[in-house]
Amino acid sequence: MGLTVSTPPGLWQSERVLFSGEPTWAVPIPTAVRILAAGADTTAVWCNQRDGMTFRLGSGPGRRFVKWSPRGGTDLRREADRLHWAAAYVAVPEVLSLGSDDEGSWMETVGLPGENAVVPRWRADPASAVVAIGRGLRELHDRAPVSDCPYSWSQPDRLTEIRGRATPADPLSWQAAHRHLTVDQAMVRLADPPPVDLLVVCHGDACAPNTLLDEHGTCSGRVDLGALGVADRWADLAVATWSTQWNYGPGWEQLLLDAYGIGADDRRTNYYRLLWDLGP
Repeated sequence: MGLTVSTPPGLWQSERVLFSGEPTWAVPIPTAVRILAAGADTTAVWCNQRDGMTFRLGSGPGRRFVKWSPRGGTDLRREADRLHWAAAYVAVPEVLSLGSDDEGSWMETVGLPGENAVVPRWRADPASAVVAIGRGLRELHDRAPVSDCPYSWSQPDRLTEIRGRATPADPLSWQAAHRHLTVDQAMVRLADPPPVDLLVVCHGDACAPNTLLDEHGTCSGRVDLGALGVADRWADLAVATWSTQWNYGPGWEQLLLDAYGIGADDRRTNYYRLLWDLGP
């Protein structure tokens, strides 16, 4: 999930927007990352909600990135498979290696050109960033063929996964808009989905930091595709517009929809935001 404010791993926060971001604390570098770096400068550039980290190795055109997940965390093979598939249609990182050890698992990729859409330059120019995010999302939805996609991120599949989890959802981890609901109340609402608008290959985590922008403010790629799969396009749009609030402040949602080329849809937006909070 792409969000901009960060806290050290293990520090609980009631606001979900505080879980992911660029680390502001000293980050220990896992052994596997040190080996892959082979002496290159190593910088921790992102921390996610599950204490997973992303490291940049080197700089410039030859830079690489390593996504690292602690034991019991995210299965990075899932994302690697999706990156291999999506690379035929849109710009995504090329996977160089996958591995695991007693500390965790990792995925090494080639660095794409550009920077994520929440670096200081683009946070100071949200209009350009939001337009690029909307256009980049439309590009993915238009280019990746639903008929050939072997992955699903559909509402029924996500709801089945939520119902089957050993650990129930925690309302305290939800966005403020949903925290007045109990889990049972949320599940009742999710049992009544809106009709599908249009099936597309969704990103699965269309938050602002997962779009890369080149120096001209054009989408140069997308990252964090571990949930990529076929779903209603509003599953992505609901989260992408929500993310503009978290990363740039209020007032940018309509601009993203305009850049994408679609009008607002409150029912689908509200439904898929609630599904995201329980999911994502």
